[in-house]
Amino acid sequence: MSRKKKTAPEWTGFQEAKPYGPTYDLRTDFVMVYGITDDMPERIEGWKKAGYTVHLMTGVSWGEYQDYLYGRYDGRNHWDEAQMDRNGGHLLHNEDVPYMVPTLSFAGYLSSHIKRAIDAGIEAIHMEEPEFWAVSGYSDAFKREWLNYYGEEWCPPHATHDAQYRASKLKAAMYYRAMDRICSEMKEYSLTTYGRTVRFYIPTHSLINYTQWRIISPEALFATMPACDGFIAQIWTGTSRTPNVYQGVRRERTFETAYLEYGMMQELTRGTGREMWFLHDPIEDNPAHTWADYEQNYLATVTASLLHPGVSQYEVCPWPHRVFEGRYPKEDGDGKEKIPSRYATQLLTIMHMLGEMHQYDAAQQDLSSTSGIGLCLANSAMYQRGTVDIPGEEPEFSSRYDGTESDEAMGSEERKLLDWSPFYGMALPLLKNGIPLRPLQYDNILNFPGYLDDYRVLLLSYEFMKPEHPGIHQVIGQWVREGGVLIYIGDGGDPYHQVREWWNRESKRGAYNRPEEHLFESLGLGRNPEEGVHSVEAGAIILHRKDPASSLAETSEGAQLVIDSVRQALMIRDEADDFKGNRILEIQRGPYRIVHVLDEAPLVNSDSSVVLEGSFIQLFDASLPVRKRVELKPNDNALLYDLSFLSENSIQPRILATSSRIRNEEHSERSYAWISESPEGITVSTRLWVPHPPLHVYVDQAAINFEYDEDTSTVFLNYPGSPQGNCFKLAWE
Repeated sequence: MSRKKKTAPEWTGFQEAKPYGPTYDLRTDFVMVYGITDDMPERIEGWKKAGYTVHLMTGVSWGEYQDYLYGRYDGRNHWDEAQMDRNGGHLLHNEDVPYMVPTLSFAGYLSSHIKRAIDAGIEAIHMEEPEFWAVSGYSDAFKREWLNYYGEEWCPPHATHDAQYRASKLKAAMYYRAMDRICSEMKEYSLTTYGRTVRFYIPTHSLINYTQWRIISPEALFATMPACDGFIAQIWTGTSRTPNVYQGVRRERTFETAYLEYGMMQELTRGTGREMWFLHDPIEDNPAHTWADYEQNYLATVTASLLHPGVSQYEVCPWPHRVFEGRYPKEDGDGKEKIPSRYATQLLTIMHMLGEMHQYDAAQQDLSSTSGIGLCLANSAMYQRGTVDIPGEEPEFSSRYDGTESDEAMGSEERKLLDWSPFYGMALPLLKNGIPLRPLQYDNILNFPGYLDDYRVLLLSYEFMKPEHPGIHQVIGQWVREGGVLIYIGDGGDPYHQVREWWNRESKRGAYNRPEEHLFESLGLGRNPEEGVHSVEAGAIILHRKDPASSLAETSEGAQLVIDSVRQALMIRDEADDFKGNRILEIQRGPYRIVHVLDEAPLVNSDSSVVLEGSFIQLFDASLPVRKRVELKPNDNALLYDLSFLSENSIQPRILATSSRIRNEEHSERSYAWISESPEGITVSTRLWVPHPPLHVYVDQAAINFEYDEDTSTVFLNYPGSPQGNCFKLAWE
């Protein structure tokens, strides 16, 4: 069931804290005005005058909330609600901007600000980044919450694994409570006061990133929250370049990590009726990189996102002012420079292409790929990321990581924890060999019927996460009995098996030592089946008694074990021929062909180039060249407009690719006219198909030069952009 109640399309948008500016007017469907400040009404009005549907975005865990902190809001100082680490230090986003403990008092304060936005006529509100650091849990406010939630005195999270797990679970519950209260109360306020519905969205990092960076957020809980209308998947270079380990090699793998992150967020909302926008960022929060570095990683994340056809809405840029007005280091290290004109044009081409993506159903993923393979990931993975002191050993570090710290600033143990090898040890071997693995939201299995229908093989381990409800095993058991194959990897060595949870509570059947015992028993295999293959009616379970971190991520043999297990699973299903390694991951979405060439792939020759033949427009090139042959090296990305998509019966001109917003198209027997809108200072590139060679092209009634490609019947135009719009007319007689 659709939850959308919109007055205009909202396929693409961006967030901006500054007032309207023509140099970063991206001409998308909507804009998210950031922050509830005194000048908020003026900023809203400025963007409305520019023709935008206006949303509001504001921080949930941090923001310019000094009036609350220092008692100007209600007469009480609230610094005791700032997140605190074990050393008594506040966790700060900026000076005087701490990450907050989401108390009921703080939720009420945020609601008072949200009312102002609703009063100003906002149609939708984005409550950004409800985040609780794993290293926190030591403030007085959190201690009070612990007592109220658990009915017992607070225990330092670093004292035991049970305390760490319970602290993290409480953090997620607190943010769910705060968000549910704010969104529900404000929806009621809007209806009773103005008779209109206001939508609430949650911009959040992926479960993969939050777990890797050691942050706790409700994630899957929000997918069941009635007042939540959807999400923005905050995935960008800063999250996806976080290093991981594959076959013992630790390095950045931006494409692969982004692919898994976007896939995780696609699966968060699949079948829930909630919306999802994928975010892209042409730069990142770390200002120390060059434009070349930003571009390479941006193209990797865009390509990764487009390979997930379940989402066709995009936040095309956060903070466009810092992209189009900011300065970043030059390649030679001599000073800083603004965005290269070529890259600016390229960005706008991609952004406007994203606005077209919803028109096309995705074609079947490349037939040489192995589909229907899932890797289970639960919210509880976040609960196991805090450090715990071990008696007789030095206390572990208590620092946090937000994507801007260098490896040199971290110790070896901190880097090892950041790698999060149990997950990547299971994920990367498949992805690196061209198998479009999908991480799935394990918690959704119980909440949304039919969630597993698209899967034929699942990989699962409880060595880095736990099932939060035994009912999940009943669904998994039914899926296996009907023909699914479950690959379980775990040696039972995770100390978090001993936390106080449902599986080790006494019942009629007695307590279980580990949650996997309940899973196996649910499958009719007893609590501790031997390693190997076990048939379960039409399906099976493949059991490996191994630690997924040390056994899979560190060696090529471990990676091969994952590959061989999936191949074996498909053989059990009599689908052995479906297992095929591939050099590329690709998909066709309407005329758009999206391709990534893999590296580090042992099943295939990963050193040679891949050649695509046909007739294409290269959209990752500002000049939009037409190519019959596209050669891609390992780790290259391509976004191509496939000209074979054009119908032989086409008779009307059409714009195929452009770095501007196109409005008011008019066709006549001898001409084609349109209005082109783009940020001020941008050089616009446009390539269009025409039925006849044109004689003239006019912009604002002045003739301009153009290039005509006879082989493809396409015209290329290059001209200065304007947010007010340029009027074009192309005539061929």
